[in-house]
Amino acid sequence: MTFGDQGTPYGAADPYTQWVVEQERIRRRRRTRRAVAAGAGVVLVAAITAGGVLYAGGDGDGEAAAPPSSAGASGTAPPPSGAPSALPSLLSRPVIRPEQAFPAKSVRLDDGSRYERVDLATTTDCSEGMSPELAALIQQGQGCERLTAALFTDAERRSQVTVTVVSFRTVQDASKVFAMASMDPVAYQVVSLDPPPEAGLPTVPPGSAGVFRRLMTVRSVVFANGQWGDGAETDEAAITKETEDLLQYADDNVVAYEDPSSV
Repeated sequence: MTFGDQGTPYGAADPYTQWVVEQERIRRRRRTRRAVAAGAGVVLVAAITAGGVLYAGGDGDGEAAAPPSSAGASGTAPPPSGAPSALPSLLSRPVIRPEQAFPAKSVRLDDGSRYERVDLATTTDCSEGMSPELAALIQQGQGCERLTAALFTDAERRSQVTVTVVSFRTVQDASKVFAMASMDPVAYQVVSLDPPPEAGLPTVPPGSAGVFRRLMTVRSVVFANGQWGDGAETDEAAITKETEDLLQYADDNVVAYEDPSSV
């Protein structure tokens, strides 16, 4: 498996050219180190429901909303305000496994839409497949325990949505990664899965537009990056809905495992 290149968001201009350059740099790094995948993309809007914090990015013209003031100068975000009180017992459990995060190859959502999981990758070396900046940020804490990524396509086999679950030893590390990746998605990024040859899907052209979302659970950050396989910049609403729906699907699976009492 290889990683897909990401480009500018819909309607964005030159400020995101550096994103494409950075993605290609990581792509080359992955090829030499045989990394396993993570999800990535260009931020349009990112929301964290567990902590009630909203980060909104425009089309490259504005800045992300400021993180909570308690994050401090170090950029370390506090635990989510909605985190359960039974954290010690929850964190003592093993991290979610690939088959728990992505249990089915064929997915039918509540609205009737259908998706096929065409690839699945997992690694305990989360530093592979992500930017050096993000890897260094993770190393400052107690570390990432597992990264699992799945690539989905819709019934028409037009879209490519990579959903990635990155699980940490502590809530603080998960929160810090979410906050920093939201504030600076170019520096703190991970990259998407390219479809394997047997999937019969094209590789998204470098520099193509994309939609990126993320959510945080008890101890994980769930990322979703959606693009049209041919790199089209049309039907933004449709690819946004597919990306958000698959993100929510994976997030529900993770939450059901990490905090069963909340389901």
